[in-house]
Amino acid sequence: MAGSTSKDIIIVGGGIADCVLASRLHEKNPPSPSSSATNYGTWTRGNSADYDKWKKLVGNPQWSYKGFLPYFRKTETCHGEAGGVDGLNHGVNGPVHNSSVSTSCATRRYSLKEQLRAAWASVGAQQIGDGNAGSPLGIYLSLGLSELVENWHDGNKVVAGVELQDGTTIMATKEVIISARAYRTPQVQMLSVIVPEEELKKHAIPLVSNLPVGRNFHDHLAVCQWWKLRDPDAHPSVDNLKWQDPGMFVGLPCDWVATQQTDTEELRKALELDVGGESVDEQYLLSSAAAHTETLIVYAPAGAQIAGVDVPMDGIHIASAVLGMMPTSRGSITLADTDPTMPPVIDPNYYATEADKTMMREGLRSVMKVLLGTPKVRETVESELAPDGKKLTVDLTDEEIDERVSRVGNTFYHPAGSVSMGSVVDATLRVKGVEGLRVVDANVFPVTITAHYQCVVYALAEKAADLIAGD
Repeated sequence: MAGSTSKDIIIVGGGIADCVLASRLHEKNPPSPSSSATNYGTWTRGNSADYDKWKKLVGNPQWSYKGFLPYFRKTETCHGEAGGVDGLNHGVNGPVHNSSVSTSCATRRYSLKEQLRAAWASVGAQQIGDGNAGSPLGIYLSLGLSELVENWHDGNKVVAGVELQDGTTIMATKEVIISARAYRTPQVQMLSVIVPEEELKKHAIPLVSNLPVGRNFHDHLAVCQWWKLRDPDAHPSVDNLKWQDPGMFVGLPCDWVATQQTDTEELRKALELDVGGESVDEQYLLSSAAAHTETLIVYAPAGAQIAGVDVPMDGIHIASAVLGMMPTSRGSITLADTDPTMPPVIDPNYYATEADKTMMREGLRSVMKVLLGTPKVRETVESELAPDGKKLTVDLTDEEIDERVSRVGNTFYHPAGSVSMGSVVDATLRVKGVEGLRVVDANVFPVTITAHYQCVVYALAEKAADLIAGD
């Protein structure tokens, strides 16, 4: 039954950011929201240079890596090696506990760890001690290898409130905060008549504020491959009878995160094609600090189901996943219609630029060299299990890669950017030209970040709580 009530602050959503916000604004410890499970608990902050690009884009130093660092530390309790935790870079009293694979459980020991470490080294990777210290590439490196880290839980227009599906209205005496996650946040805004002009015409929506909501959408495209082991008794994967110790199931069955920089000259050529002859000298992707792809090798057939590939969970197969971490392709989220119960139209527009193709191709060639071109791993990996029977080789062509990406490329669940800071919200997360309305979730990211976003969203929400409490 329709009715009305009022609250000081209304938070619309149910994921990481809004749970942290609600908890902090009520001076409670944040709960453990379930949405982070989609990211396997992977806890990576990414490259400090990405945040500094964010700072430069919006002209505000609080959105630099240095500005984020206190909130990264506030969020976490970091369980480091026996030598202790770097207190300058990591927190020791936060609500979210994180640890590397090797420190998570004494019996969590995967048999392929050292073989893969050596294989990555043979293709130029250098191991770095802390992939969450702002430099996942290491210093002056183009391929860094770090141990996987996971988390563990313990005038002005005025927005006056929200209307629920049953007609109930809840009025906000201070402000409304939209934190409805990557796909629903822009939909809620567009249905609230904060909408690009073309959406107005399409759905006959009255204009309140013409902002590019739903544009600048970006996501990390993942391309998985699946591999059959020669001797699963010696090197078992998930569901092998040898996987009996509970420690083996503590988190994602994976040891290493390889972060890679694409060859500069090849990337320059691709960018020049994308911009049509304009100078690319100032492009961030060509910076020596930029990282472009990330690769995980997982001791299970990860990603097969979503890609529509039949790979049995039989203890015999593993997977590799290459993620495009710095896509220049941009997609959109638009309204299907004005019914709030209908999902929006999502067009990720993956792999649409030459730059994206160049970065992904190099990442896939590198993991092929690791798994098929290094002697130790070649003794362990028998062959690729190709989705359509067409196996790839170390000498694969661009066309073969593009065909495979088209067949199995899919989201790694890091959608962001469709309510971008600078174009839709300001540096205090307020929607431009609309009083009493903020957005607090990954939609405000104006740039892509070489991170698994749950870590960044926790820090964003902690920062937002301080901004709101300070008003």
